[in-house]
Amino acid sequence: MNFENKVMINVAPVAATCKDIVPEAIAADVLECYKNGAAMVHLHVRAKDGSLTPDTALLEETLKLIRKDSDIIIEVSTGGISDLTIEERCAPVPLPLVEACSLNVGSTNLGKGVYVNRPEDVEYCVQQLLKYKKIPEVETFEIGHTNTMFELMQKYDFVKPVLFSVVLGHKGEAPATPKALAMMIDMIPEGAVWGITHSGRKDMGIFAAALGMGAKTVRVGFEDSDYLDPNTQVSTNAPIVKKAADLIRAMDKEVMTPAEARAFFKIGA
Repeated sequence: MNFENKVMINVAPVAATCKDIVPEAIAADVLECYKNGAAMVHLHVRAKDGSLTPDTALLEETLKLIRKDSDIIIEVSTGGISDLTIEERCAPVPLPLVEACSLNVGSTNLGKGVYVNRPEDVEYCVQQLLKYKKIPEVETFEIGHTNTMFELMQKYDFVKPVLFSVVLGHKGEAPATPKALAMMIDMIPEGAVWGITHSGRKDMGIFAAALGMGAKTVRVGFEDSDYLDPNTQVSTNAPIVKKAADLIRAMDKEVMTPAEARAFFKIGA
């Protein structure tokens, strides 16, 4: 199968500011995103009030509803700013419905908060992902993170291709500019692939630049922004997914289906 011009859309549908986690509503939103081109959904383990928690009960309920109506790839985060231990953050890794997990390999400033990822915690997370055969999406906020993952790739046997998600736009980290993007992807190890996440996004400009530079994934969704364009905020994620899919096609590329994304990233292999 030729994947040269195919791009995966990942939707992160729940904003960090959400204070009412309703599995049925999340699942319904994800289903519409799936129908509009999303091949992967990115979720955090949240309590009813939206806070991060090691209790996976609400997450599991949500995942069952999502899986009932779609074959979208399920990715769950092992991170987020919180006081959780790394063992608590890795609580979703063993869950059978979880196919991929975000992997954060270094600490970073996010607005007024500090997202702490100690080296020993990073290695624990890597070991858990490998133990349970979950595909990592490596979230890199600066080039030091990319270099750290390169070193981990020399030590551990990751399924290839390794996916790096270049995260731009957070206050305190790399800006969402073509220059910053170019510097970040220049550090991506040979043989790996990369995608783009834009925090605080109000337009698709950096996505267009990333697609032109070879991005294999685009992440959209309320976790990063609820803007459809600079003047329009939306109440569900599906319109943003559709706009991303339209952009991919306008650039003479194809939107990956979940089956194609599983094959490309060797999920479940």
